[in-house]
Amino acid sequence: MLKCFDLLDLSHTVAAELFENCRYPWEVLPEIKSFILGVQSALGADYIELSPHVYAHKTAEIAPSAQICAPCIIGAGAEIRHCAFIRGSAVIGENCVVGNSTEVKNSILFDGVKAPHYNYIGDSVLGFNSHTGAGTVTSNVKSLKGGLTAEYAGVKLITGLKKFGAVLGDCVEIGCNSVLNPATVIGKNSVVYPLSCVRGYVPPNSIYKGQNKITPRLE
Repeated sequence: MLKCFDLLDLSHTVAAELFENCRYPWEVLPEIKSFILGVQSALGADYIELSPHVYAHKTAEIAPSAQICAPCIIGAGAEIRHCAFIRGSAVIGENCVVGNSTEVKNSILFDGVKAPHYNYIGDSVLGFNSHTGAGTVTSNVKSLKGGLTAEYAGVKLITGLKKFGAVLGDCVEIGCNSVLNPATVIGKNSVVYPLSCVRGYVPPNSIYKGQNKITPRLE
């Protein structure tokens, strides 16, 4: 069984309670919206309601050109840069960066996540201090539609979801212009080479150079 703590340090997200009773981390995706709508009283006085159900910490920096749709939480020290587009049902953690022309939808970004340039993050969970290089896309719907299966250590798991982008473990690095196909799972501390097309499961502490070229990360 792929437990959330195998991939994610739950001390680094305000949405930790969503994961605590999950068998698999993608099970939180349908619950993000309701979590945000019900959490206002627990956020504390340092959060400001910018518009109905859009909550931002007073230290967050939000560019005037950014568009933020409800519901959404933006943590302390986060940067929402020029022309970022948060489509709603998004939890943006502390010290995150959502950058120029980056779109985030129905996703949880743990603290320290950087998605700074031309990224699409849809129906995904990005672990603590993970980074998506410029142009990275989480593809969240199969071309032939239908339900999605995820893979973990050679085992295929029925997710019950029609939309599921990716789960990135803590400290994952995704190279520029990579595509993460639907239901991709990448283990902690792994690196994906630029221009990669990733499908399935990448073990922790690995370097992904291609679908059949996954090597241990030694450093």
